[in-house]
Amino acid sequence: MVDPKHYTYRVIWSEEDGEFVGLCAEFPSLSHLDEGQAEALSGITQLVTDIVTDMQASGEAPPQPIADRTYSGRFQVRITPELHRRLAIRAAEANVSLNRIVSDQLAKP
Repeated sequence: MVDPKHYTYRVIWSEEDGEFVGLCAEFPSLSHLDEGQAEALSGITQLVTDIVTDMQASGEAPPQPIADRTYSGRFQVRITPELHRRLAIRAAEANVSLNRIVSDQLAKP
């Protein structure tokens, strides 16, 4: 049984709508508009809860929350040979591994 409280929620301001938008990463097609941030969060949380309840009642499996998934810490990415060379040079100059250079870059905000 999936707990909707474990899903990844966020609230952003929509200049176009003139309201806050509540979003859920696991349900990218859903959103909830409201005048207040707390209300937008509450609205998207309730909408997702209703959807998950309906899915489970009909025998559908809702998506697993990102927070409940396990990650290996490894992923593979393809880059151009030129970028690979530049990163390798930076790593050599910093006397660290290529993995460390890339990881540090990805960790920057």
